[in-house]
Amino acid sequence: MPIDPTLPYDDTNIFARILRAEIPCRKVYEDDHALAFHDINPQAPVHILVIPKGAYVSWDDFSAKASDAEIAGFIRAVGHVAREAGVAATGYRLMANMGGHGHQEVAHLHVHIFGGRQFREMIPREAVSS
Repeated sequence: MPIDPTLPYDDTNIFARILRAEIPCRKVYEDDHALAFHDINPQAPVHILVIPKGAYVSWDDFSAKASDAEIAGFIRAVGHVAREAGVAATGYRLMANMGGHGHQEVAHLHVHIFGGRQFREMIPREAVSS
């Protein structure tokens, strides 16, 4: 069920529980600002999630409340993970869903890194209405 990104942060969400090591993950990277791990239901040969360690619901929440160090650290982590996963040279897709229209399912900011295959257009042209 998509979430409302304007709601307060819920520290029982699955990513908060992963950050507290209550739920295991297949970790690929961790530093002071971010954690990256393999998606449990991969949609591409490479499908890694990168989450900030802070309690942020969405990009809007993150960009408004995170420190400069958190923002820089998170963005650098995404780039580092893509390079380490071997997808930077051939190309990859980043996706972050926000709110109901964006079909965000977990109320913790997260970025999907998809790679390892050719992707098609993001939104089919016939689906776009004026």
